[in-house]
Amino acid sequence: MKRIRLTTGPTALFGAAFLIALIAFMPMRLVLGWFGLGETGLAARTVNGSVWWGSLSGAQFGDLDLGDLNARLSPVQLLVGRARVALDGRDASRPLRGAIGVSRHSMGLDDMTASLAAGNVFAPVPVSAINLDDVTVRFQDGTCQRAEGRVRATLNGDLAGIALTQGLSGTAKCDSGALLLPLASQSGTEAVALRLWATGRFRAELSVQPADPAAVPKLVLSGFQPGANGYTLAIEGRF
Repeated sequence: MKRIRLTTGPTALFGAAFLIALIAFMPMRLVLGWFGLGETGLAARTVNGSVWWGSLSGAQFGDLDLGDLNARLSPVQLLVGRARVALDGRDASRPLRGAIGVSRHSMGLDDMTASLAAGNVFAPVPVSAINLDDVTVRFQDGTCQRAEGRVRATLNGDLAGIALTQGLSGTAKCDSGALLLPLASQSGTEAVALRLWATGRFRAELSVQPADPAAVPKLVLSGFQPGANGYTLAIEGRF
């Protein structure tokens, strides 16, 4: 019988096995810190479990509440120098599924589908929720290089006496280095152009075309300015 000799010595094999075991049982919280995932805006009250099956309790993306999530690291993406953490919501009433990825020069979302409560992030514009449908966004060296997928914003309330109850929707795209979400109602009388930068800064421009001329003075008193698309209010902030 012919014996097959291993060209790799026992010391090297033991070292490789030890390294694999070390990575397999590495705490998720250490990985999130090492790869700088917190710099993307992702945070959590507590992080538990290993890199292959961890959990995030009280997760947030900036000021957006994500709830409790399951999380796991992709070993394949590590081979190409990219940390990709798949996220899966644990609350059936608040679906979330997708991934967040970071490398030395890039960051972004992969195939994200989620329903997010907006809280007061866009105040005074009464955006109550943001729904993502298979959204992918990639920032390269701080510049938006790729964006796709549908986004819908739910408005709940009124502004300057005008009821803003219609949903606004549109397709994500890149524009002058920023992520642009051009959202509009079905009637076309309300629209929001939301721009987001890799630094977490955003600018939202709400445009309203009032059907009642009597609403115009109230819009002006609320800070709206006349323009080509009706009356526009611009707000800036950070996630």
